[in-house]
Amino acid sequence: MAKARNQVQEKLKLVDIVLEIVDARLPASSQNPMLAEIIEQKPKVVILNKADLADPKATAAWQAYFQQQGAASLALDAQHKSRLPQIDKIVRQVLKDKIARQYAKGLQQAKVRAICIGIPNVGKSTILNRLVQKNIAKTGDRPGVTKNQQWLKVNAEFEVLDTPGILWPKFEDQTVGTKLALLGSIKDSLYAQDDVALFGLNYLRQYYDQRLLDAYHLTSKDLTLSDPDLMMYLTKKTGLKEDYDQFSTRFILDVRKGRFGRLTFDQIPEGAPHA
Repeated sequence: MAKARNQVQEKLKLVDIVLEIVDARLPASSQNPMLAEIIEQKPKVVILNKADLADPKATAAWQAYFQQQGAASLALDAQHKSRLPQIDKIVRQVLKDKIARQYAKGLQQAKVRAICIGIPNVGKSTILNRLVQKNIAKTGDRPGVTKNQQWLKVNAEFEVLDTPGILWPKFEDQTVGTKLALLGSIKDSLYAQDDVALFGLNYLRQYYDQRLLDAYHLTSKDLTLSDPDLMMYLTKKTGLKEDYDQFSTRFILDVRKGRFGRLTFDQIPEGAPHA
């Protein structure tokens, strides 16, 4: 991670803009605070990937929040490439003054270079593969697939540098780490799955209780149980007897695969605009 950070810092001198890819289900928690320090005043576009899995109302609210903070944003699903050309469009909007200066100097092509950054498993490489219409950047359904940096040519006027996912060394807020584990940005072997599943159950009870009721055929009375008791009840209800570890794994996969519908696990800060 330290090596990747140093490489990003070095390459920032060569680019015009930063594309920060975040998970639309975790617009804040999937932002690396270390990268904010590295980027400094470099223009940035926040791309909320996996928007097809996120709560659409929450996504709209987060985009309004980013706009209030002075950052352009774009919500998309990298698996479907219809909206990907908007990345080039929004980059050129952000850099319109710089591009105008290039044309004023007599350049026939206004070339733009961007760097693509983000934490593991937010879909950076998938986005880039769709942009260049080739399987050049390595992809996978686990964190840490991209190991090296590489330049990718989107078109004659747009190049993007892919970089490995960078996690910061310590979570000041342990809830952030739990959220990242729940959605697969941390290797499954590095955390206690029952703790993560308990967090997920509690969050659904607070914000998406009807989804939880429908998915597991529960009653409102079932939700009066404590989180551990509800987990024990669901373990038995799903035929796993007392294998709470197996139920935890199943619940986490249910969240990731969309069994509960489109979910967002970050609440926008108090006072932020709502769409």
